[in-house]
Amino acid sequence: MKRFTFFLFLFLHLGLIAFGQTGIVVSQLHIPVLVGKDTNPVMKFIPEKILTGLSLQEIKIKLKGTGLKDIESLSIFYSANSNEFSTDKQFGSTLTPQNELNFSDHFVIPEKGYLWLSVKLKNKVNLLHQLSVADVSVQTSPKSGVLVMPEPLTPFRFGVALRRHNDDGVHTYRIPGLTNTSKGTLLAVYDARRESSRDLQGDINIGLSRSTDGGESWEPMRIAMDRGTWGGLPQKFNGISDPCILADPKSGKIYLAALWMHGVLDKEGKWMEGLTETSTAWNHQWREKGSQPGFGVKETTQFLLAESTDDGITWSEPINLTEQCKQKEWWLFAPAPGHGIVLDNGILVFPAQGRSNTGEPFSTIMSSVDGKVWKVGQPASTNTTENMAVQLSDGSVMLNIRDNRNRQDTTATNGRAVCLTSDLGQTWQMHPTNHGTLIEPVCMASIHKHIYTENGKQKSMLLFVNPNSKTKREKITLKVSFDDGKTWPQKHQILLDELSGRGYSCITSVDEKTIGIVYESSQADLVFQKISLDELLKR
Repeated sequence: MKRFTFFLFLFLHLGLIAFGQTGIVVSQLHIPVLVGKDTNPVMKFIPEKILTGLSLQEIKIKLKGTGLKDIESLSIFYSANSNEFSTDKQFGSTLTPQNELNFSDHFVIPEKGYLWLSVKLKNKVNLLHQLSVADVSVQTSPKSGVLVMPEPLTPFRFGVALRRHNDDGVHTYRIPGLTNTSKGTLLAVYDARRESSRDLQGDINIGLSRSTDGGESWEPMRIAMDRGTWGGLPQKFNGISDPCILADPKSGKIYLAALWMHGVLDKEGKWMEGLTETSTAWNHQWREKGSQPGFGVKETTQFLLAESTDDGITWSEPINLTEQCKQKEWWLFAPAPGHGIVLDNGILVFPAQGRSNTGEPFSTIMSSVDGKVWKVGQPASTNTTENMAVQLSDGSVMLNIRDNRNRQDTTATNGRAVCLTSDLGQTWQMHPTNHGTLIEPVCMASIHKHIYTENGKQKSMLLFVNPNSKTKREKITLKVSFDDGKTWPQKHQILLDELSGRGYSCITSVDEKTIGIVYESSQADLVFQKISLDELLKR
């Protein structure tokens, strides 16, 4: 009886396989497919246990979409671990793109094994193109004709691996900013962390990448800020970090703010003497007493501002705004990374952050009419740090803010702090979406106002990007608001990268019809992607 039951079960189960109702599970990864990477694992095939020991002979994949002509090759690889893509063992041959791919091999299916479809793009592609898998069929022996019809899959999006680990001998790239100049040039800025991924203090410069073709290709990295061995200390004790870029369309000038740390203050706030190349001392401006009251380089971290008048090709020696902008009793005054904005009346605005006379973090803005004299607003909120600003349709400025209170909050009140000002930060009020609307795992996020024309009428939308999670820096998601940030409809949200990364981002308008985003991805230190306005409006 037991033997009969076993064979009945096996017959029924293999019958289901033959009719394509079981056998291999298809799992799509929502990650960017990147120019500059030899492998982009985009889909995982998971054989069920009933197939263990059978010979997998063929995997047929049908593709569709505008991105087919942007592909150089496709491959399938095997790994024993579901979370670790590996190229050690390949299934079949590497194929060139066509509408139907036929991967053939003789692969004995193990009890636990995973097959990955990997894509390699050409060196230059249309970043607005997309690729979809229409269906998959699989043949095994002795039982053949196992048909897998995946549920509707979203298209794969293309991107550029703008900066990768060890590019140009730099260990890690972090903290992106992005803007578009009056000449239509995209400028991406970031930390070039030469020796480790660690925050200040360290050998960190501000790197810059330029694109004159809408982000399809990028020039070699330039160094926009580097304090070298200033003051006789090694470069690892003259780090610069947290860039924020602002392009003024009226003057054509581009401003770049960043934070410079000279030497190290110990945990008691005392500047450490005698540091050399072999010294291992480290502290951070947000940690303990790593930055203190006062203006001097041995007292507090310094706020620097550089300018470019040639579309970001060269940069001036930075001026030090610390004494002009910082209140002496504050422990810290710093730019908030990302990009600044220009108001309708031409006033320049940088997002800013700092630590009060008790060391408590706060968020605010600073403004200028000429780029030389800057005024700092009052704190918009406390126990908050990185932020970005947009001007709303009524002329007020909205500040979208990282809030430390969310670190322990996974309830309905988890959400970005959102504040409004109509007087350049002298007074603030809470926006209706303050907490509880735009969730976060306590991480920098970016917001941007995009202006466009529809049916002959000028309109605007707000774009927001961050890790769409209360607990982890994962699920990098673009959200759109058509009502000055009051609502962020689910149907207009686009998941860019579902896997874990460092999570920082910056958005800008490439042109009226296109959005550009640079972010810290699971697939590269910094990824650049584009999304068309039509797609955002028609979702």
